[in-house]
Amino acid sequence: MNDDTGREFPAHEASSGSTVSEAAAGAILTVDLGAIRENYRRLKARLNGVRCAGVLKADGYGLGAAQVASALAKEGCDIFFVALLGEGIALRKAIGPGPDIFVLNGLPPGSEPEAAAAGLCPVINSATQLKAWCETARGMGQSLPAAVQVDSGMARLGMAPREVEAVAREAGAFDGIDMRFVMSHLARADEPQQAANEKQRREFERLRKMLPAAPASLANSSGIFLGPAYHYDLARPGAALYGVNPTPGEPNPMLSVIKLQAKVAQTRQVGAGAGIGYGHTHHADGPLGLATISLGYGDGWHRRAASAAWFEGVQLPFVGRVSMDSIILDISALPAGRLGEGDLVELIGPSQSVDDAAGHAGTIGYEILTSLGARFHRRYIGG
Repeated sequence: MNDDTGREFPAHEASSGSTVSEAAAGAILTVDLGAIRENYRRLKARLNGVRCAGVLKADGYGLGAAQVASALAKEGCDIFFVALLGEGIALRKAIGPGPDIFVLNGLPPGSEPEAAAAGLCPVINSATQLKAWCETARGMGQSLPAAVQVDSGMARLGMAPREVEAVAREAGAFDGIDMRFVMSHLARADEPQQAANEKQRREFERLRKMLPAAPASLANSSGIFLGPAYHYDLARPGAALYGVNPTPGEPNPMLSVIKLQAKVAQTRQVGAGAGIGYGHTHHADGPLGLATISLGYGDGWHRRAASAAWFEGVQLPFVGRVSMDSIILDISALPAGRLGEGDLVELIGPSQSVDDAAGHAGTIGYEILTSLGARFHRRYIGG
């Protein structure tokens, strides 16, 4: 699973817009598809027979939706969720017919024929979207698949309670709709003691009973860990598949999925008092060994996302500000000459998880993953 000699996808197969060769890139992002498959198996084991989808929005959380979908399909996953219609069309082209692809944000007005032609399933979030999809079905002379989302207490997407009550009273409101799921989304699933979770579950129960009978879906990654009452007929994990901890404050039950390594562009020695980086925010207290690596905020690396890199298990602190294309490291802990141009240092991997990097930046692992840029050489292993 973690063998770095695993096969690499040719550049034209990689999503995320990356066509950079390993030699030409300043940094290498390794994605362990075997770890993603194992994470899916671990989540399914908790679901005790309940179906498990894969959420691939934002290009598989920045790691490559097509590659992740292919890996999950080998585990029997045949339901995928994306956020936008464009993502759904791209994924359909990549994986072909067969798996269901649901579009979480629904369809922009006028795009219904395009979605139907691509064989996509909208998640209907409003009465207006429902009407438009019904009209599309009638125009095609066939029923069309969809999920209906209700707002159980997050106030983000889904039919509001009054809207659910209104369509429930309307005769023929769902004519032409092949209702695959009624669903909602938990706002505080990563806080298992929060009463808001049970409040949302009860509201979901109330609202879905007003709609045509259909399988139900409520649990996201963290929702799976709230227990069977939240599992219903389909779970929709996203971040947990990619190694983000779905149980904050507890040991991560998921495997790490990525390793990010940056190349050393240059090394140098500076004397006491030398100003380092933009604004000279750091000055050397004495003779200091430095290395500049080819990674920066132009690659989506947050300026506060970490305070160090690692080489052969040795911590190399950042010194000075993160630049657009480079970061300066203090390499004084290494023997002289041990680190040179072209060597790789680790930013995310065994020494620092995605969640660790996010903690330094005051953000969440989701944002770290989806910010990783297109200048990396992307290596896929364990697929």
